[in-house]
Amino acid sequence: MKFTDGYWMLRPGHKALYPRHVDEVVATDSTLTAHAPTAVIETRGDTLNCPQLTITVDSPAEGVIGVTIEHWTQLDAGPRFDLRGDASVEIVEDGDVYRLTSGSLTATLNKQAPWGLSFDGESRHLTSSTGRAPAAITNADGEHFVREQLAIAPGEKLFGLGERFGPFVKNGQTVDIWMSDGGTSSEQAYKNVPFYLSSRGYGVLVDSPDRVSFELASEFASRAQFSVPGQKLRYLVIDGPTPADVLRRYTALTGRPARVPAWSYGLWLSTSFTTNYDEATVTSFVEGMAERDLPLSVFHFDCFWMRGFHWSDFTWDPATFPDPEGMLARLRQRGLKLSAWINPYIARRSAMFDEGVEGGYFVRRPDGSVWQWDMWQAGMALVDFTNSAAVEWYVGKLRGVLGQGIDCFKTDFGERIPTDVVWHDGSDPQLMHNYYTHLYNKAVFDLLVEERGEGEAVLFARSATVGGQQFPVHWGGDCESTFSAMAESLRGGLSLALSGFGYWSHDIGGFEGVPDAKVFKRWLAFGLLSSHSRLHGSDSYRVPWAFDEEAVDVARKFTKLKLSLMPYIGQLGELAHREGLPVVRPMLLEFPEDPSAVGLDLQYMLGDQLLVAPVFTEDGEVTYYVPKGRWTKLLDDAVVEGPGWFTEVHGFDSLPLLVRPGSVLPRGAVDDRPDYDWADGVVLEAYEFEVGTSRTVTIPRPDGSAVAVEVSADGEGIRACSTDAGWSLKVGDVVAEARDGVAVVAWK
Repeated sequence: MKFTDGYWMLRPGHKALYPRHVDEVVATDSTLTAHAPTAVIETRGDTLNCPQLTITVDSPAEGVIGVTIEHWTQLDAGPRFDLRGDASVEIVEDGDVYRLTSGSLTATLNKQAPWGLSFDGESRHLTSSTGRAPAAITNADGEHFVREQLAIAPGEKLFGLGERFGPFVKNGQTVDIWMSDGGTSSEQAYKNVPFYLSSRGYGVLVDSPDRVSFELASEFASRAQFSVPGQKLRYLVIDGPTPADVLRRYTALTGRPARVPAWSYGLWLSTSFTTNYDEATVTSFVEGMAERDLPLSVFHFDCFWMRGFHWSDFTWDPATFPDPEGMLARLRQRGLKLSAWINPYIARRSAMFDEGVEGGYFVRRPDGSVWQWDMWQAGMALVDFTNSAAVEWYVGKLRGVLGQGIDCFKTDFGERIPTDVVWHDGSDPQLMHNYYTHLYNKAVFDLLVEERGEGEAVLFARSATVGGQQFPVHWGGDCESTFSAMAESLRGGLSLALSGFGYWSHDIGGFEGVPDAKVFKRWLAFGLLSSHSRLHGSDSYRVPWAFDEEAVDVARKFTKLKLSLMPYIGQLGELAHREGLPVVRPMLLEFPEDPSAVGLDLQYMLGDQLLVAPVFTEDGEVTYYVPKGRWTKLLDDAVVEGPGWFTEVHGFDSLPLLVRPGSVLPRGAVDDRPDYDWADGVVLEAYEFEVGTSRTVTIPRPDGSAVAVEVSADGEGIRACSTDAGWSLKVGDVVAEARDGVAVVAWK
């Protein structure tokens, strides 16, 4: 939200209060509180009719410093983000200079300055709030806001803010954190996170579920501005020193992604949205995949597993599925896991509607009546997840669906949440608009953990906010079926990755419309080199043979490639769970010191070892950047020397997929399913492994155990050692089997 008219003036009708003088700094064992009048105080009389801002500095976690700017005290009915952490702080007073240090991060406040608060990491300056940066502002309509501005250094780039489909680098943008169901081609977003990450190795989280407005080098070219309605703003500065370290700290604060089941990494196939389907249709799809040697792991039933006008009653349409339990059992006998679509709305014709009204389980209007609307399904009410009884009622219905044979849920919607309502626990309806998705997805995920166990729970969720990464997986939403939409989906996924989300998927081929066969085939390679892979559309089936026979070949090649990479992808999933680092990574995370790599959004790293450059053109031409070193193309073993830009033409069965120098890539012995013993028969492929280097390769197993292999190189060859001998070592075309836990391959 912009408040100014150019650099000097406020917009007409706006008034602002700025800290002009620090009257007193109060230090405790853990906080610094600055009382800052909005006029210079020289005499007693100056204290009359003089507003002041109260600015408090603290630390909720090590390496994280919080700042609270308050004008007037106001009630906080919640909800609040669930942040966790513990910090030991050091406060030093040196004359008029006060320093609060938490781990590697220090905030410095100078009482003599008009206003100045700076943030410094170990031996490096991060950012600062100076002059008229903090402000309490009243607009022409009498609405109150609190604003802060933090300095942006020359060349500094900002990223994140959730799943944003516009430019990847957020400098120059205006972004409102407000949950919307607006597709993937606008400034609106399904996943809104008031957190940005800087290329200088720090992050900023605005600790509010309210509508947070960001002006990132857009109102003031040298500042990142953010504001919230009301009288108080709280933000957290999170140190790195690297962007990856920032994500580690951020996810430790807001919650790490759960470990997902091994089977979820395989290919998902959906009925699609409005298509006609019954058991015969579903069976024909499943059999068609098997006949064409297309490994399938999960089958998904979209909305119309329930009757129209009855969403959601969690009851199979009896005309289409007269024997749902039998059908699900027959599908499970084929080795498939099963998914079903749900949402948090209950239509008037649902058998659950009267139950919800009688139990008081729905959100209500201020007059006490049930809030309803006619969008999607007639007379829909909204489940009130602030009511524990409503949660138990809702998940109790889902428990019955799980009992029929469903393994997981696609938790759709959760964005268009009304603000003219009353919540059971008294939550502020303005704050609940963004926060509702968190309660919705948490309730469903907790049920899956209860029923299926930790490590077996997985969602396919569309909406999210701060902390939503704890309930994976998230997919990109309703994109068009074009090359442009394919690219915007990637931008959204990369922005989400820099917002703390470890896993991510998207509709292969796009959702809206029917993709051209060329789009579909290019999207197959991209989708099967994402953490999770799903074939889904709106009004057409997305089985590969619906496009052409080459699409079948492409689907087979990249599905089997992904499944053979499960020992590596399993590593990445474990790292996402333990450290909060995403599986699909922007180049920034792996090459923060390479200015050519930092802002790239048409390519990415799959973990730390594989560079992926999807092809976004019909003719197969693709231009991509390779950082320093000798990189090996995984698909044909050709070597590319970086740093530099390369332009190539690829067939539909290919794309730039490069292995980073110094990598040891574990390749599995199975390529027809994801949930095998990844360490049994694994081959460790060493690439450009230099003499004197070593690394430990840890291969997780689906049962939770792991095999660790130490790989090192000397002048005679590459040596790998482990107590487990069920693996081999490969250098070039030479493979040595492990003997007594040791394998050695001489240099070629």
